[in-house]
Amino acid sequence: MPPRYRKSKILRRSRVLLGSYQLWRPRVVFWIGAGAIGVTGVGFAKLADFAQATFDRLITSTEWSFLLPLVLTPLGFTLSSYLAIVVFPNSQGSGIPQAIAARHLRNEEDRTRLLSLKIAVGKILLTVLGLSCGASIGREGPTVQVGASIMLAVARFGGIAQARGLILAGSAAGIAAAFNTPLAGIVFAIEEMSRTYESRANGLVLTAVILAGLAALGLAGSYSYFGASSAAPLGPRDWGLVLICGVSGGALGATFSGLALHVGQRVRRWAQPKPLKRMLILAFSCGLIVGAIGVISGGTTFGTGYEQAKGAVQGTPMPFFFFLEKLLSSFFSMISGIPGGIFAPSLAIGAGVGSSVGSLLGAGVALGAILGMAGYFAGVVQAPMTAFVIILEMTGDHQAVIPIMAVSMIGYVTSRILSREPLYHGLARVFIAAALRARRAAGKSNQEEATRLP
Repeated sequence: MPPRYRKSKILRRSRVLLGSYQLWRPRVVFWIGAGAIGVTGVGFAKLADFAQATFDRLITSTEWSFLLPLVLTPLGFTLSSYLAIVVFPNSQGSGIPQAIAARHLRNEEDRTRLLSLKIAVGKILLTVLGLSCGASIGREGPTVQVGASIMLAVARFGGIAQARGLILAGSAAGIAAAFNTPLAGIVFAIEEMSRTYESRANGLVLTAVILAGLAALGLAGSYSYFGASSAAPLGPRDWGLVLICGVSGGALGATFSGLALHVGQRVRRWAQPKPLKRMLILAFSCGLIVGAIGVISGGTTFGTGYEQAKGAVQGTPMPFFFFLEKLLSSFFSMISGIPGGIFAPSLAIGAGVGSSVGSLLGAGVALGAILGMAGYFAGVVQAPMTAFVIILEMTGDHQAVIPIMAVSMIGYVTSRILSREPLYHGLARVFIAAALRARRAAGKSNQEEATRLP
């Protein structure tokens, strides 16, 4: 074989191998990122459960330790707020608005301010800190921001151009890993995150959810978030729950989201002259209120509310005014500015609404709790398909598919009548506006610097 022929053949093979590497590298990096979201979600859940259990032990260890939240909770809120402002900026709140805002921003630097591995680490640490001091928050919304941050880092490392699609995929994988609800992750991405159907992006979403779900399944096993339930409407009173839970849950959800947007706007204006000092004062005050509500409620409003909601789904009636106490505790935790989500607390509030309505009507408490969760959650996030699918997957109650679907739609319609702007999208506008202001300020300073040059 002539030397020239051998050389050309080697060159052709090297080009094929190089082409294969360039083709497969983004895919392998994407798969690793999706698996990392599943592993991180499980680890985050373990840390959150440990933090909440530690706090519960502290406030029940001695006769007078139930007063400990009046000191520990405001101090924990203050520390969390300080770290969120100074060390981990843009880690405040749920994390879902940051992921939505990042999808709308076209500049890579602006996206990185909202989604990065540093923010993901801070989000996990500060959410765990909040739960360890009694905040009424959840880890599910923060897992969305963590998942989106991991995927955006994957996009940079793997040279993948579809940043918006990867943020969507990371968000969906985060929900799927947090709740062990793969279908809800997909529906959440389409209905809440993107508000549209994009076939190419949804292929990424499906792949990410599958890989994250497999990783979480391997570590935590197969489980239903609230256990299995078979509650079903058996008579007129049970069917009356559908209408009442839908209307009351939707109205209460609209009230919560509307107040959160309105008060949040007022807080930002009030804090403007001295943002750090005033936000720390706000965090301490909100922590004191949350601690006081927790003491009055006997400790039931601290944390995610998972145990209370699970008990109601299994048929144990909740205290009649638990939903109101939990709503106030969640509201003040949210406006304090500390990192933490509203997913799990919203489910607890909805379960409390349904339990109280079921007790009043003499209907099934378990069915009322399930329908209350669907109605209130649909009212807060204004995403009825997500509410229906996530409640169905978390309870496994296939006997009540039609009632859950109906109450989700009634809650959504009621909420839309009372509050036109969805909570997460209203909060996302704040981050988008802040990013645009920062970009304009940076452009102006650069222009001023250029005029000083000789």
